[in-house]
Amino acid sequence: MRFSENRFFDTGKVGSIEVICGSMFSGKTEELIRRMKRAQFAKQSVEIFKPAMDTRFSEENIVSHDQNAIPCTPVEHSGNILLLSGGIDVIGIDEAQFFDEGIIMICNQLANQGVRVIVAGLDMDFKGNPFGPMPALCAIADDVTKVHAVCVECGKLAGYSHRLVNNEKLVFLGEKEEYQPLCRTCFKKNILS
Repeated sequence: MRFSENRFFDTGKVGSIEVICGSMFSGKTEELIRRMKRAQFAKQSVEIFKPAMDTRFSEENIVSHDQNAIPCTPVEHSGNILLLSGGIDVIGIDEAQFFDEGIIMICNQLANQGVRVIVAGLDMDFKGNPFGPMPALCAIADDVTKVHAVCVECGKLAGYSHRLVNNEKLVFLGEKEEYQPLCRTCFKKNILS
């Protein structure tokens, strides 16, 4: 009997995982919204999820710092994404760093079922360490887009989210009053001071 690769790999639909990562104020959510709106324009069925804990701008939308918005479904746990994504062509996930490690398996499962999965999140925490499930999501992604902010101190490309307030909690939601984007040099200078 001859081995047939098509028998094992042809599912009819081709799924993928796209990761958009970077620091705060780099345009991650803006890019996620842009891709999701393009999918809607192409008449694909879309669903967008975010962690229920993220209520900074809106409870029922993801909103970029430029105030662009798109409706979403807030979920408490990554497993809810799988339960709510039946029959959807394109899944968007914002603030993926706040999800549990199960998000990795869920993104893989959805992509293997033919779904285009677009994930946005911080790649590093406020200490400059890899953040939550983001490194693993980047590893399994078909495409990774790293976006950058502008360093508020020197104007170079910024890849770090510097926390301005004295709070050591890993998850601490905030905006421009609590965080600023810095380049590597300015981040190191601020961490050491």
